[in-house]
Amino acid sequence: MTACIIGWHHSKFGKLEGETVESLIVDVAAKALKDAEMDPRDIDAIYLGFYNGGFSAQDFGSSLVMNGIDGLRWKPSTRVENACATGSAAVHQGVNFIEAKQGRNVLVVGVEKMTDTKGPRVGEILLSASYVKEEAETEGGFAGVFGQIASTYFQKYGDQSDALATIAAKNHKNGCENPMAQMQKDLGFDFCRNVSEKNPIVAGPLKRTDCSLVSDGAAALVLTDVETAMSKKKAVVFRARNQVNDYLPMSKRDMTFLSGCQKAWEGAFEKAGMTLEDLDLVETHDCFTIAELMQYEAMGLTAPGEGGKAAVEGWTQKDGKLPVNASGGLKAKGHPIGATGVSMHVLTAMQVRGEAGGIQVDGAKVGGVFNMGGAAVANYCSILEAIR
Repeated sequence: MTACIIGWHHSKFGKLEGETVESLIVDVAAKALKDAEMDPRDIDAIYLGFYNGGFSAQDFGSSLVMNGIDGLRWKPSTRVENACATGSAAVHQGVNFIEAKQGRNVLVVGVEKMTDTKGPRVGEILLSASYVKEEAETEGGFAGVFGQIASTYFQKYGDQSDALATIAAKNHKNGCENPMAQMQKDLGFDFCRNVSEKNPIVAGPLKRTDCSLVSDGAAALVLTDVETAMSKKKAVVFRARNQVNDYLPMSKRDMTFLSGCQKAWEGAFEKAGMTLEDLDLVETHDCFTIAELMQYEAMGLTAPGEGGKAAVEGWTQKDGKLPVNASGGLKAKGHPIGATGVSMHVLTAMQVRGEAGGIQVDGAKVGGVFNMGGAAVANYCSILEAIR
């Protein structure tokens, strides 16, 4: 137990007209510092999770937070990037800083502004997080990558369309209770299950309702050491965290099982002295519904090939044996790349503190976070528990 989250803020996700990368960063940072009752002058380091990749012309962003918060001038600030796990990478770097005793107080911000970019270019930017040498021509962009994964999985284990529709419907229903979610509409199983004009096939067996949303948004949190946290009004401790990277080319891996995800969870549980049964909820990386299904298997909720059972039998519903993505997940909440991992940590901290409002899981005390970059290439896992 080396670091605690003591304050946070989370913007609305969606198409945020009039906002910029800079305005989003400054707003969430200022409000997270206020929530933590932290004077900006007491911050020892800043980490910014910002994927960008061409979404914004302002690619160099590490000092943008200072433009609106003068007390942060002269603080060391570093941009962190690791594809769709960029936000969690920034969080983990902040914990590393505290663990190494380089300082006590860290501000972490995650941000992305995606919706100003036209559709085809969005696909090109996201595909740069694949193994370009072999995968850059994948039809359908990153949806095409996961469409291939889904097709391979279906070939091995049978049609999982009912399970994927159940996951999509679950996450959309949960998102209705999340005021920060981009989409707050209960689409229902039938709509998610059936191909229609409003729910066409996108890639492989994946329909539009199987794909996360292009989004704008930001989230921020303040970290401190455990000793300092005990004097604060709230403290959510990292019981454990773990990062695992796998091969980048999919051609070097068995893509019917997310081995990097499995190893990330295994390492986190070992460090925490816990098992999956000790978790009250999980926020996981449902960039596509097939990813959430396969993550059930990788985290050990089911055996390989049986993730669909957990979905269809309701295990991962908000009132199930292990609620997954009570927030609505990336599917309903939106997926502003650099903000996603920070968002997951903020929302899980809110859950274990009992402050999550309409998305609150009853009695939640310990929560897991899994955030991945690429097709389970960069895998980050955190286990959070409220201690104050």
